[in-house]
Amino acid sequence: QFISRQHIKQPSHHPNNQALQPFTLFFSASTMKASALSLLFIAQLAADVDSFGIKSSLFTRNTQLRATNDESDKKRVVVIGNGMVGQRFMENLIDLDTDKKCTISTFCEEPRAAYNRVKLTSYFETRDPSALSMTSEFDNDGRTPWYEENNVELLLNDKVVSVDTKSKTVTGASGKTIDYDVAVFATGSFPFVPPIPGKQRPGVFVYRTIEDLEAMLAYVKENNVKSAAVIGGGLLGLEAAKAVADMKVESHIIEFAPILMCRQIDQGGHDALVGKIEEMGLKVHCGARTESFVGENGSTDMEDMSPVSALRFSNEGWDDLDVQMVVVSAGIKPRDELARDTDIVVGERGGIVVDEQLKTSVDGTYAIGEIALYNNFIYGLIAPGYDMAGVCSKIVAQEQLGYDLGLEETPAFTGADLSTKLKLLGCDVASFGENQPPPDDADVSDLVWNDPIGGIYRKLIFNKAGTRLRGGILVGDANDYSKLHKLAVQGGELPENPAMLLAPTSARGDVEEEELSDDPNTQICSCNDVTRGDIADTIKSLGVDGASLAEVKTCSKAGTGCGGCEPDVKMILKQELEKMGGSLSNHLCEHFAYSRPELMALVRTDADPTSVDSFEKILHKHGHGDGCEICKPTIGSILASTYNGIILDDGRDALQDTNDRSLANMQRGGTYSVVPRVPGGEITPEQLIQMGETAKKYNLYSKITGAQRIDFFGASKYQLPDIWEELGSVGLESGHAYGKALRTVKSCVGSTWCRFGVQDSVGFAIRVENRYKGVRSPHKTKSAVSGCVRECAEAQGKDFGMIATENGYNLYVGGNGGVNPVHAQLLATDIDEDTVLKYLDRYLMYYILTADRLERTAPWQAKLPSGKNGGGPIEHLKEVIIEDSLGICGELDSRMQYLVDTYHDEWAEVVNDPARRAKFKQFVNTDEVQTREEMIEFIDQRGQVRPTNWVPDGQPQTNWKPDTTDVFSRSEKSWVSVGKTSDFAPNVGSAILYGDTQLAVFNNAQRGEWYCTQNMCPHKQAFVLSQGIIGGTADGIAKVACPLHKKQFDLADGKQLDGDLSLITFAVKIEGDEVMVELPAQIEVDAILGTKGLRVGSSCSELDISGTDLEKEILNGVRNTTSTVV
Repeated sequence: QFISRQHIKQPSHHPNNQALQPFTLFFSASTMKASALSLLFIAQLAADVDSFGIKSSLFTRNTQLRATNDESDKKRVVVIGNGMVGQRFMENLIDLDTDKKCTISTFCEEPRAAYNRVKLTSYFETRDPSALSMTSEFDNDGRTPWYEENNVELLLNDKVVSVDTKSKTVTGASGKTIDYDVAVFATGSFPFVPPIPGKQRPGVFVYRTIEDLEAMLAYVKENNVKSAAVIGGGLLGLEAAKAVADMKVESHIIEFAPILMCRQIDQGGHDALVGKIEEMGLKVHCGARTESFVGENGSTDMEDMSPVSALRFSNEGWDDLDVQMVVVSAGIKPRDELARDTDIVVGERGGIVVDEQLKTSVDGTYAIGEIALYNNFIYGLIAPGYDMAGVCSKIVAQEQLGYDLGLEETPAFTGADLSTKLKLLGCDVASFGENQPPPDDADVSDLVWNDPIGGIYRKLIFNKAGTRLRGGILVGDANDYSKLHKLAVQGGELPENPAMLLAPTSARGDVEEEELSDDPNTQICSCNDVTRGDIADTIKSLGVDGASLAEVKTCSKAGTGCGGCEPDVKMILKQELEKMGGSLSNHLCEHFAYSRPELMALVRTDADPTSVDSFEKILHKHGHGDGCEICKPTIGSILASTYNGIILDDGRDALQDTNDRSLANMQRGGTYSVVPRVPGGEITPEQLIQMGETAKKYNLYSKITGAQRIDFFGASKYQLPDIWEELGSVGLESGHAYGKALRTVKSCVGSTWCRFGVQDSVGFAIRVENRYKGVRSPHKTKSAVSGCVRECAEAQGKDFGMIATENGYNLYVGGNGGVNPVHAQLLATDIDEDTVLKYLDRYLMYYILTADRLERTAPWQAKLPSGKNGGGPIEHLKEVIIEDSLGICGELDSRMQYLVDTYHDEWAEVVNDPARRAKFKQFVNTDEVQTREEMIEFIDQRGQVRPTNWVPDGQPQTNWKPDTTDVFSRSEKSWVSVGKTSDFAPNVGSAILYGDTQLAVFNNAQRGEWYCTQNMCPHKQAFVLSQGIIGGTADGIAKVACPLHKKQFDLADGKQLDGDLSLITFAVKIEGDEVMVELPAQIEVDAILGTKGLRVGSSCSELDISGTDLEKEILNGVRNTTSTVV
């Protein structure tokens, strides 16, 4: 509420009187809308307060906690630094302080409370600091409820400037001084910046905090940075390099040592890691002697402030490296400056000297984390820091607070296992045990696996006798890290042939979860030192109903550090719930209490197929609610695999995911790509010519795919039927690149041309592809046929592949490429083409009937039971497919034959049917179109055009929000007819054009409701919402899922259900057969939602309408409205 100036009385005391107490002014957001007037009022108020002798700083939040009557008897613990380790210490101490014998204060020099610095690079995914919070979501002041709930005094933005160990006080930069009984130094470290001339320049940054990242982002944008150098090739340096790459800036890694990560890996590991890094477009420069950071004016001294423009090296023959930004991540230095001004002993090279109990040389003071120097060593990893926090909290509880913890031995920190497993720039990197024994160590025998093609390097170090694993290095494949780490650190019996441990899991064909030890003392989370027993105890205390993965992580702390152990935590949760009589839910979604295989079984075994031949019937019979973006596509796939009707007919278009609904792949900016089928990779000159002419006519970006096809990018949806018609004129069909179906059957030229070929691989590939084209499955499938054992078509890396022999073909199944490549396994040898097809019919249909949603053949196959003789899943498949051990081969054969017989080219079905073709019209209420260029800028790329890059989330042109949540609340509105009810297909969205604005109208026929929203998804400002799947939540909220990134929005009020974005919504009513939308004047709507104003470009600026006719018309409309302007 407003407080008039007369309510402020001049104080009777002198302005400098220290007894003057702060007071607070409250403004109610519900009664006072932000405006220029209100801001001016507050500014004037602050000025007047100063003139009355009251400091305006007294308006700031007073964070000091009020003392209770008995607090004088409590011990005061002051934690200097609110980083990850300091936060963990406080949490541990609070858990131990059951009788509330202490109060805690913590100084934090950053603008927000503790956050996970280990996951700093993930900040780019959300640009939301709360996603990194160590406790819960930050409020506007950077606080979380945890501190108030636990009576912890949090002093934000207050760096400690002095510690007096004699008077036992700590003083912050704010001037606040606190007495202490216990002081814990948790100040951590700061980035070490070598004394390189030019380090003072604009454009030189360190990588440590969220503010560092924000400063880099701002500098990149303001200075159009194209190239940057990261000084340092260790763990932090590679993380910083990823951060730079995430900014869409060319990243150069500059390392003084001859290899990257020299403390963790050797030359072989370096070579594999560099190969992976350079595949991502980053550049690596090792052995670099950086001489200076050169300014734009050519200067190389330590005073000039010209922005950085290059790196200069002292290496002979090295040219300057042109960069516009430098990020220094060359190691850390302990932040011990506070201790140096006291009588606390500090190490010669930095760090506060501590003993095994983390005590310093002064009574009542402790040091933990990267500030602590134990045994002349600084531990720079989070796991040892957490160990220190655990030991220190127990010592303080016992010795300072007087608790008897019932411990047999005094808690002690005696060093830490520096083994680590990380995913750096998408590549697994792990080291454990004695990974680099000294050269004079005679008891060493090592085995090396070096696969430069696959980018995998593994080195296992044994004792000379081969009876003990001492350590190892894993790069590119570290799936068995936990097993190897345990063998090295805890000991254990090795296989009779230790070399069995060397091969990576991907080479063994292993894709199942690594077997977890049942030993409750097995460490699962190294970051937080959480054992299997700790996790099991947490699950038991939560109970069957309360033990979700999120709750288990929160309560046990497992998986909340680097996150690498989360799969193990999930596996333990599954196993423990089963012991308790529960299970980890495999329900498809909130609308179906079945998995996909269970739903498929219910549909295919129903005695009355007509009762389960649509989504609505299946939902009525086996589910509840409205359905959603998970179950609708899943059931759409089940229906296609069972009945094989045209997916756009009879309401099935409402079930299809982003791409299937348009029979093309949606790309950035809402345009589509078109991939015609090229069976076996064989194509005629006429087809090539037509492809070229079509691509040229529609100005499509053209590219050869990795699977012997041609991809055309940049088509608008309304253009698709015309494009398909032209391609179809030369026999080109849908390539189903948009569907969970067969993509391609790749081939080499085989015996028809190759001098080594032993079978006609092209002809057979064409036969295979034409048989299985269009068959919908739980996930996409790929295949290949190689004409000889040289395997040019890479058949063993496919879901199913054939390799020619003198006697026929060897058939391999269950392989895949991608993130986790898996070699296919041999199912049958030397079989003819007809037998290959018979076995493939059964294999694929068995997969379709029993696999989970979005499960590739490789993980599905790995989960199958073992054969009768213990031969694993592949033996089981031989028994089912070849021997018919389950007696289902007849059903598998007939089901596949039905799908083959009912094949239809989906593109041709649209082209030849006016009703289906009408579904591709851009706007239902007009024949006008808005071209792709009107919605997103297209730029030149090597003689072709492509959409401009999306900027990172949080920058302009992302996460769009209107100025107010009800921006048109004061506008005069009228009911506008936007079409007939028959124009709007049921249970989907349709776009309409209103002036320059695209709106989405949703006909939720399932609920008998209509909605209208903006068509632009605010996340990336793409005009695509009408293409999203509509559904409902468990509590009855109607929603739409954006087709690009699946963000969920409430159709009634527009609020995002999984975030803080929102849509502008408009009322809809039906009069007769007219669909009416209540809208303001076109000019008002266009000013906010017009396509021209929201077009995504390579640069953006605010739309300035001041002094224009548009401004006059809007103001005129506001003046003439019947609404009251407050």
